[in-house]
Amino acid sequence: MDLLQPLNLPPYPFKITDDNGKLSLFDELRRKQIIITPEEWVRQHFVQYLIGHKQYPKTLIRLEGGLKMNGMARRSDILIYDRQGGKILLVECKAPSVAITQQVFDQIARYNMVHKVPLLAVTNGLQHYFCKIDFEQNSYSFIEQLPDYVK
Repeated sequence: MDLLQPLNLPPYPFKITDDNGKLSLFDELRRKQIIITPEEWVRQHFVQYLIGHKQYPKTLIRLEGGLKMNGMARRSDILIYDRQGGKILLVECKAPSVAITQQVFDQIARYNMVHKVPLLAVTNGLQHYFCKIDFEQNSYSFIEQLPDYVK
């Protein structure tokens, strides 16, 4: 499996370092070198897509934030806030080799029971699914595109 495989996301000129066969890149948001795993490769590309193509401000994006579910520690991949501090988008990233299945949607749905975010995205870098949550109607609907950030 190619660690740096092309994804169905815009390419980005990451600063990649090879340290004895361990590839890492500089994460602009966390401001440190991060070992590249297939899932991290997807996460980094999706973040750059959100910033460069959807105008989500870097300062409102949180990576791998912790949350507690049933007393267990979990991590959500990408969580985005509005300028008032409200959560607006939750993203679950998987490695390209991981199929987007009902289990993946169940995982983000469980995380969203804690976060209560109106917009969800699931991606493996090759396929992307976006979902709008209607909390009043207790329903959801899939949407074609992720909306641009609204200032």
